[in-house]
Amino acid sequence: ALAVTMLGMGLTIRASDFAAVAQTPSKVVAGAALQYTIMPMLGYAVGKLLALPTPFAVGLILVSCCPGGTASNVVTYIARANVALSVALTTISTAAAVVFTPALTAQLAGALVAVDAPAMLLSTLQVVLAPTAAGLALQRFAPRAVAVATPFSPLVAVVCVALICASIIGQNQAAILTAGGSLLAAVCLLHTAGFALGYATSRLLGFDEATRRTMSIEVGMQNSALGVVLAKAHFSNPLTAVPCAISATMHSVIGSGLAGLWRASPPPGASAGTSGTVVYRFDDDGNMIGACPL
Repeated sequence: ALAVTMLGMGLTIRASDFAAVAQTPSKVVAGAALQYTIMPMLGYAVGKLLALPTPFAVGLILVSCCPGGTASNVVTYIARANVALSVALTTISTAAAVVFTPALTAQLAGALVAVDAPAMLLSTLQVVLAPTAAGLALQRFAPRAVAVATPFSPLVAVVCVALICASIIGQNQAAILTAGGSLLAAVCLLHTAGFALGYATSRLLGFDEATRRTMSIEVGMQNSALGVVLAKAHFSNPLTAVPCAISATMHSVIGSGLAGLWRASPPPGASAGTSGTVVYRFDDDGNMIGACPL
């Protein structure tokens, strides 16, 4: 299911997204750095602060070391922030996850449980980069089919992530009820602090309001489904996947609420409204050359 989600991401990445990286390298580098410093440190600190049981603490660290989630692009659009930067950051952090997610998890959780970083690296390659690359290839060789499938990609991604997380929560409902408030508080604190520190740090770096919002959303929202898949594949205790599953709901609720507040207060220079319609552009040969929201 995660591979399907990442395939959908590959279908929606455009050449213009990579051009955005070249045009604003300082923002992209800063965003990627914040993603892989703020969240991992928070995951480790929150687990210690709330004295979570070992499998929950490891799961919290694991999801905090994952890249930004693809839902962040939609939330960024709703929040009237920088969508091009959001897509670029999601793309870069996803590619970097092959190295950073296993390495950071091993570093921060290695004292709690054995972590096979090389095996995690291979799994990340298989479930993240391979399907994303396949989506990019389909854009090149089957543009008309991609044009038909792309509008459905977000819905399919949401359904897949929901099924992944619902399965984990359903299988471990007794343990979740026993952990109760402490587990929910830990996940809520992780993401709330991530959103807040992403915004505050961007402000300290002197970025404009639209960029601050984008950084906040990218830092606060994680690819929780990747955390679930890695937890199931590489940790013997099934409870390790539970914080990752809860994270998917938690960051979506917080992010959506924040986006709603920001939408009512456009950043300087933003248009007063948007229809939410997406226009796809084709060249004379029928090849899709871009898509943009109206």
